Amino acid sequence: MTEQEVGKVRLDLALIHYPVINKNQEIIGSAVTNLDLHDISRAARTYGVGSLYVVTPYSDQQKLFQELLDHWLKGHGAEYNAKRGEALSLVHIHDDLDQVLAKVTEKRQQKPTVLATCAQERHSSIWPYSLVRQKIADGECFLILFGTAWGLAQEVIAAGDGILPPITGAGSYNHLSVRSAAAIVLDRLLGTRE
Repeated sequence: MTEQEVGKVRLDLALIHYPVINKNQEIIGSAVTNLDLHDISRAARTYGVGSLYVVTPYSDQQKLFQELLDHWLKGHGAEYNAKRGEALSLVHIHDDLDQVLAKVTEKRQQKPTVLATCAQERHSSIWPYSLVRQKIADGECFLILFGTAWGLAQEVIAAGDGILPPITGAGSYNHLSVRSAAAIVLDRLLGTRE
């Protein structure tokens, strides 16, 4: 992707911390982590994503998140490593997915197509990467949802327009970190193809 193409990508990401599920399939809220914010924002900036929205209703998590951002955008971190701040400037926190949808709709002047991600193959309404890649190249607007913990709650998946195929490896083990999954998804949707 060239520098001119970067600004044309109408793709945003949301990292959901609530509602997500634990290993027992119970709905929980997970903690915002430093590594996820740094790594996903760096991947998002590399591939020209518009924004990375972090969804958590917990005020203590929002406060922690804001302190982290302030360090890299205004504090010593901004002077120490401006590239990190450039990536983290894409990150915004919201209480729930409805707030994110409203923000993206306002920014893009249209409601985005919302696609969830999931490691399991039990879903209908799968949108192949090749189709989404072409639609993004054609200028269509998308919001891709990533779940923390053990993945998105079913209600979040059901509220979207579809789901991307799971990322699969060589064997049956399939429990990537969300930051690894986000990087792979971004490369499949926006990366250079030979």
